[in-house]
Formats: sequence, C-alpha cells, structure tokens
Amino acid sequence: MNPPPRHAWWAGLPPAAGAAVMAAGILSVGLELTGHDVLSLAALAVAVVLWCVLAADFTARLLGDRGRFRAEADTPAALTAVAATTVLGARIDTLGLHTLAAVLLAVAAVVWPGLLAGVVRHWRSRMPGAVFLVCVATQGLAVLAASVAATGPHDWLARAALAAFCLGLLLYGVALAHFDFREVARGAGDHWVAGGALSISALAGAKLTASPVWTGGVHTALRTVTLAALALSLAWYAVLLTAELRHPRSHYDIRRWATVFPLGMTATACLSAAKPTGVDLLRPLGEVLLWIAVGAWLLTCVAFIGSRRAGRPG
Repeated sequence: MNPPPRHAWWAGLPPAAGAAVMAAGILSVGLELTGHDVLSLAALAVAVVLWCVLAADFTARLLGDRGRFRAEADTPAALTAVAATTVLGARIDTLGLHTLAAVLLAVAAVVWPGLLAGVVRHWRSRMPGAVFLVCVATQGLAVLAASVAATGPHDWLARAALAAFCLGLLLYGVALAHFDFREVARGAGDHWVAGGALSISALAGAKLTASPVWTGGVHTALRTVTLAALALSLAWYAVLLTAELRHPRSHYDIRRWATVFPLGMTATACLSAAKPTGVDLLRPLGEVLLWIAVGAWLLTCVAFIGSRRAGRPG
C-alpha cells in the first residue's frame, strides 16, 4: 500500500527539522523570562505551528510509511521529536496551561524509550553532534517534569525529574565518547549540540535546585552540578564560536537550527539559574546571550528563505 500523498516540502523534511521547533520554543522561553511577552508569544506561535506540522508528518510516516519511519527512528535526529515536545511543553506550562503541559510530558515520555533504544543500538565511533540528542531529549523530560511538579503536590514527579537529570548526565558522557571532535571545525551545525546538551542539563538542574522537594545535601549537590554544567556549556560556547570564526560555514543547512537551539538554551539556562543558584551575574550574561541567539535565529530564517527560493531542499 502506497503512503498517502503529501506536499513535497513536507514529505522531504528529515527528523533534524525538529530542531527548528526547539529553537523557536527555547527563544520563547528566554524572551518570556526577560519580559518581552509579545516577542515570546510570537516565537511560541511559530513553535506550535511547526510542531503540529512535524507531529502530523511523524504520525503519517508511522501509519503509512513504516519503512521510512524505521530507517529514521534509529538516527539521533529522531530524538528531536522528544526534545521539541518537552521544550514546547515547558513554555506552555508558564502560561498556566498545566494540564496541556502534562499531556505533552506524557507524549514525550511514551515516545522517548523506543527512540532512545533504537539510537543507542546504532551508535558507532566518530558521530556528529546529533549524538548528544540522547542527553538533550532526556534532560528535556527532566525540565518539563520538574516544571509540572512545581505546580502541585507531585513529589513523585520531582523524583522522576531527578532520575532523568542523572541519566541525562550519564548519557552526555557516553555521547561525548562517541563524538567526532573534528566536527568542531567542519560540522554543518549540529556540532553545537555538544554545548547545548550541557546547557539544558544546567536548566534541568536549576529547575530541580529551585524545587522545595530537595533540601540539605541534595540541594547543595544540585546547585554545584548545575553551576558546573553551565560553566562547561559556556566553555563549549567559546570553543565552538572560535571554530566558527576560524572555519566559516556560511551556506544554509537544515542542521543550522541545531545551532540556534544551543545558543538560546545557553541564554535561558543562565537566566533560569541566576536565582536558584544565587549567582546574580548570570542574568545579565543570559540577556546578552539571548539577543545573540535571536540574531542567529533571524539569520537562519533568512538563509532558509534563500535556499527555498533557490530550489534547494530543507
């Protein structure tokens, strides 16, 4: 049975397109944290539309094109489905739509184990930056679970968030061992996830540190790990930015959305970690990094439009 007909640009979207949802979603979170509500809602609208399109395509492939679905589900980029859903859920939760955020958490949690297992089974040495999506997707669950847990007496969900946080850190170490460090100089955009994975780990840590569930030694440990993850993500930021300046890669690639997401995530992690960790300087740093991320998002949008006009895919 042939798969149902779909518009050419929709059918040609690879799993990596999920990074566009992640980029718009995290910018919406960062803009909301800095009081730019109108811009935040605009970015959220973009993220919602893109998520709906990609969710429909994901479902269509699952039901009508199983061969393609199985082939793509084993790639790290497939985990953008989980990460995008959790980032979107985290922003929706800030609107007071806690039930909808919980639904998105449940959807992501159901999809995550199967995709993660398929990706890990097909790991090899010298992989691109997308390998770190195993960490990003897992920490996305931690972020959203911690956010939902904060809206009511859901201590069990806070504990689940802590478990996901710890697993995410472990997966980062394993992914780092499989990462091809030559990608720093020649990667097409997803190499930035090496730093972005630590940023979302810091964001998850900040959410947990702010939770009243964790006190005493656990709270101190969470604060320490959060600051360490954030410091390492900022170090990655400096290394990757230096590499971009030394080895310019100006052509558009759909994986460039996986550059925008870490830029926005690093900014958001700084903004979110400032209060629970007591390091006030993180907030002005986050504000500067946020506008750099917004600029990168706009440049990537322009490059995308240019590629469409030139008839190139993606």
